[in-house]
Amino acid sequence: MFFIDKPFVSDFLKSTLKEYQIPVVEMPQTAALQLFPGTLLISPEQAMARFQGSGEPVYMNSENAIGWLAQHDAFAALSARIELFKDKAAFRRLMQPVYPDFWFREVSLNELPSLDISEFLFPFIIKPSVGFFSLGVHYVATPEEWPETVSAIQKELKEAQGMYPPEVMNAETLILEECIEGEEYAVDAYFDADGNPVVLGILKHVFSSADDVSDRVYMTSGSVFEENLGPFTAFLQSVGKRSGVKAFPIHVELRKDAAGMIRPIEINPMRFGGWCTTADLTHHAFGINPYVCLAQQIKPDWPALLARQSDDLFALIVLDNSTGVAGAAIASFDYDALLSRFEKPLELRRTNVAAYQVFGFLMTQTRPDHAEELTAILHSDLTEFITVKP
Repeated sequence: MFFIDKPFVSDFLKSTLKEYQIPVVEMPQTAALQLFPGTLLISPEQAMARFQGSGEPVYMNSENAIGWLAQHDAFAALSARIELFKDKAAFRRLMQPVYPDFWFREVSLNELPSLDISEFLFPFIIKPSVGFFSLGVHYVATPEEWPETVSAIQKELKEAQGMYPPEVMNAETLILEECIEGEEYAVDAYFDADGNPVVLGILKHVFSSADDVSDRVYMTSGSVFEENLGPFTAFLQSVGKRSGVKAFPIHVELRKDAAGMIRPIEINPMRFGGWCTTADLTHHAFGINPYVCLAQQIKPDWPALLARQSDDLFALIVLDNSTGVAGAAIASFDYDALLSRFEKPLELRRTNVAAYQVFGFLMTQTRPDHAEELTAILHSDLTEFITVKP
């Protein structure tokens, strides 16, 4: 069963729900989401009965429903599993026996201005223990950067207040942790009824510099899958054994170093990439439907899929507000000019930057010999596309 909620439901997900008659739990906000006529809706009471009777997979396009699950005893065991992953500090404690030398520390937001960092391991990353996107995430290279970092975090989190429910974004507690070396990837997967991991999507997260922590560009291709499917599946098997999760979708962020060592950054429960991004891009790239794979417990035949895959790059471009101008002060964004920079745009989703601090999301298909278009947008602060209010 699926819980569908704001901030965004893609037409691809809507059509999938209708075509495959995947049960959608009808909540107060459901009518405003404009699901397609003919979608199978079930009541919360039916959802609780179904879940207790079958333990069928639960999926959320948004983490907003996590709070509702926590309030209902029928989902108590599932809520405990969700908390294990959603709270980044709890996840670090779960994996500490596997990575005993990994340094991290939990602090409260109020502690930051007076925190003694003299004995901390530099560089490190600081981020909300319960967070979403890159809100409040900062790279701290030296002690001298700390005061400015604290000010930036306080400003960002104040602006983000009310943007997401507390179960999704709660910065009262932050986690400081050592920087994880290597190339970064995002992985969509689920654990089946026996607790075995099934990988549904792999995207390489590309950065503009060593201290870049933005979500600007993710890309996938046949080679990205071929290089990583085996080791990432093996890594997820170890996570499954430690957590005991079954019939459970996840969105994983991890890094793999030059020696092949895999270290997790975080695992987001009950969903794939936020805003219907990574799963929809996987459909564009490989033709599979990750939502159906989860709902029907289908394991993609990746060797067959990759055998007929081209060398093209499929990219997800997150148009986060990196302009330095507050969203409320921006009059417009020139999406047509943006699209003109790409050889083959696949899908553009516009969003309210004042409400979500992002202009939208763009999915593209790029020939390998034309990859400079991705490099250009990776390094752009997007100021060339905005008009500021008088």
